[in-house]
Amino acid sequence: MSILQELNTLLSPILPVETGIFSGIAPDEYLVLTPMTDEFALFGDNAPLIDVSEVRISLFSKGNYINRKNQITAALLGAAFTITDRRYIGHENDSGYHHFAIDAVKEYETEEN
Repeated sequence: MSILQELNTLLSPILPVETGIFSGIAPDEYLVLTPMTDEFALFGDNAPLIDVSEVRISLFSKGNYINRKNQITAALLGAAFTITDRRYIGHENDSGYHHFAIDAVKEYETEEN
């Protein structure tokens, strides 16, 4: 399983989720996943053993985003994700959305070929 698959499965019951950009007409609250890093962190016998993936989860909300931020944080921690950053990006005056970002990391064992 990849980090994007796992995040989609985990977060879609909470809010609509898309990767990269939200297509179509956006609801009042939604999430966008943006892959940030994908690196091999541990090697054995010159072969990568661990793949570390990081994704930015952007929460867009036209209302108070605090409860959703806490709900997403709890879901991530409960699913063994590491949260490396949480920050308010700002209010987008043209769209009316608050933008809050949560950066999440997870390690996966590499698959044998």
